[in-house]
Amino acid sequence: MTLQEEIDKRRTFAIISHPDAGKTTLTEKLLLYGGSIREAGAVKSNKIDRSATSDFMEIERQRGISVATSVMSFEYGGKIINILDTPGHKDFAEDTYRTLTAVDSVILVVDSVKGVEEQTERLMEVCRMRDTPVIVFVNKLDREGRLPLDLMDELEEKLNIRVRPLTWPVNRGDRFKGVFNLVEQNLYLFRPGKSTVEEERVLIQGLDDPTLEAQVGSEDAQVLREDVELVEGAYGDFDHQAYLEGRVAPVFFGSALNNFGVRELLETFLSISPLPQGRETDQRRVEAEESDFSGFVFKIHANLDPRHRDRIAFLRVCSGVFERNTFVRHVRLGKNLRFSNPYSFMASRKNVVDQAFPGDVVGLYDRGDLKIGDTLTAGEQFMYQGIPSFSPEVFRELTNLDPMKSKQLEKGIRQLTEEGLAQLFIQDQGRRKIVGTVGSLQFDVIQYRLLNEYGASCRFDPLNFARACWITSEDPGALRAFMEFRGSQIALDRDENPVYFAESEWQLNYLRSDNPKIEFHLTSEFKLRRQEA
Repeated sequence: MTLQEEIDKRRTFAIISHPDAGKTTLTEKLLLYGGSIREAGAVKSNKIDRSATSDFMEIERQRGISVATSVMSFEYGGKIINILDTPGHKDFAEDTYRTLTAVDSVILVVDSVKGVEEQTERLMEVCRMRDTPVIVFVNKLDREGRLPLDLMDELEEKLNIRVRPLTWPVNRGDRFKGVFNLVEQNLYLFRPGKSTVEEERVLIQGLDDPTLEAQVGSEDAQVLREDVELVEGAYGDFDHQAYLEGRVAPVFFGSALNNFGVRELLETFLSISPLPQGRETDQRRVEAEESDFSGFVFKIHANLDPRHRDRIAFLRVCSGVFERNTFVRHVRLGKNLRFSNPYSFMASRKNVVDQAFPGDVVGLYDRGDLKIGDTLTAGEQFMYQGIPSFSPEVFRELTNLDPMKSKQLEKGIRQLTEEGLAQLFIQDQGRRKIVGTVGSLQFDVIQYRLLNEYGASCRFDPLNFARACWITSEDPGALRAFMEFRGSQIALDRDENPVYFAESEWQLNYLRSDNPKIEFHLTSEFKLRRQEA
């Protein structure tokens, strides 16, 4: 099979949502269709008989939330599908932001009861920044939720994107009877509690077909006719190119928990979603069809298998063919590496692969050489546009509670922050460690993992900082003077870039106006601009 044929077979996308919208449930129902699991939520474990397949960390099982991106691959309809199931909780949004750089499209899950929520808006902003193609799945139609037309208006207003429904619900809540496929003119009947992976499809000859009333009743049939007429008139024809350009989002309705509307979503996704796309580098744009291999690391996870204390780097293949046991160039370090056991993933289960193609995500056993954002190539010297770190909002000082485990604590906090779970800042030549996160829940995860994976006991003491800003200046003397004057609020990040801790937004704004020669950066993207210069 040629490289182009391999590319044509692949689809790589992320599923994103606000917490509790049904994202992980939808992921697992998709896996059912691929035959990757037999029962949603079934994990073979001596301790836990039922929990989400994609939530493999013990703390995720205990709290019932996803805190790390899971990578899953399966085959369906002759295609190889790579799903990245992302954290929904806002405290772990940065992991989701990084994941969005590694996918070619997105399925956004919206709760029909709650509508568009805050985290949904934030995630969509990241998609809009990159013009990522988005499909919306309106979930939980079997509950008494918003009116579908009101939801369409809310989606367009809050997500800043045009929508185009491709299915339409027949009633909702206890009276939910199914969805009408606006493209195929099919009726999919809803049967509550149905556990199989097939919906009951009824072929009808248009909305005036007597079969429609026989199946849903005359009242719901009439409402459906009126809604469809309004939808077709208001939204026009579906523009596939506008979807690929991220300007319009097709919308589907269903109930992931009841496995309803999922197959239709999957099959339409496979027919309209983009192939693996090229990426920009600091030198040029690299297209997926190029013969030479290249890819970038977008996630690192330590102790994926606690029994082996392994450290896995997740690599998105961008061009060419990645081959097992073949030397590749680590651009940042300027040296060649070889990986003897690259993995593909089905949640926590790993399978060794001999080759990987554009769009694939492979796990690389890492001995500490790889960092998030690193580029691997067949030899060419370029770097994929980096995955920025965002300014943290919560800061705490790390305190060691067991001096006998100092080495374990040092190793643990370094590895966990290299995963991108949090950011580590160093003061006083390494004697003081400040951890910054997007939300407080991350500290619970870090503390739990330090104890259970590294045997290191610690506590986190709150600090009165509101924002961390990377600081630069074209005047080295001005930067040095500022750092000396504000020394107690200066630390170094993992790459030894100076960072200033502001106690309030007011203070930060004051310092900006009072120090015109100092630039304050809220993301680490300034590093890219500096490298390009």
